[in-house]
Amino acid sequence: MKKIYYLLVLLAFCEVQAQKDFQGMAVYESKTQAPKFDGMRPGNRDITPEMQKTMEERMKKMLEKTFILNFDKSASIYKEEEKLDAPGQQGGGMRIMMNSFMGGGGTFYKDVKSKSYTVDKEFMGKEFLVIDSLPKLNWKLESETKQIGGYNCYKATVIKEASKTDFRNFRPKSNDDKKDEVKKTSGETKTNFEDNFEMPKEILITAWYTPEIPVNQGPENYWGLPGLILEINDGRTTILCSKVVLNAKDKVEIKPSKKGKVISQKDYDETVIKKMEEFREMNRGRAGGPPPPMGR
Repeated sequence: MKKIYYLLVLLAFCEVQAQKDFQGMAVYESKTQAPKFDGMRPGNRDITPEMQKTMEERMKKMLEKTFILNFDKSASIYKEEEKLDAPGQQGGGMRIMMNSFMGGGGTFYKDVKSKSYTVDKEFMGKEFLVIDSLPKLNWKLESETKQIGGYNCYKATVIKEASKTDFRNFRPKSNDDKKDEVKKTSGETKTNFEDNFEMPKEILITAWYTPEIPVNQGPENYWGLPGLILEINDGRTTILCSKVVLNAKDKVEIKPSKKGKVISQKDYDETVIKKMEEFREMNRGRAGGPPPPMGR
């Protein structure tokens, strides 16, 4: 009996140790549908169709990113994979601008036990450390299934409030909406770049998770499903896992960043919205010609 008892204790210890040492890595490819610039032509006659095409192609490339998620049973870090621009490639300033207004460039740390997150962000040349509670996502578990990278995945959906500080949530306005908001001055119609887009109040999120990797983690601030989230889609942005490595020999330290001014998500959003409104008003005064890069 004693041998059986000691054997059970040893097995329990090994199981706890295995859970403690468990770690995984997932690679995600993020793609966001690039906005169209057709609506800029009436008020910016210098923008030719060729220029529009070039702008859209550059925007598309900047909205294609690779991220790495390192996770264990209770925490994770999610960070963009750094890439060097090809020789002669332009658009670095615009990329910095886009990252600034999309709140990117930092390390997103999630602790599902304490239900909190920490992310370091750089905005308009200033560093912030956003610390707040993880969003409560009331997932609806669906019966639909599919395979991703050899893993059996299940579908889940949720409707959540759209972040007003995430550029990816902007949607092109319909022609009818644009007509309703046309501004007329001395008989002339002036169209501003930002006037072509709107921010939805809510967005539908579709996730695909696999119970075969039993951690309630996922990319960005997505979490709370009975398995690792391998795909997220909100209609314009798709984040798809392309590779999973479990229990690699080399471990990664999973801990939050400590650089930047500590701030809540609400206060950070208010800071960004204020700057975006200032930029919007500044840009309104530049009638005609293409808009200057944001952040200049």
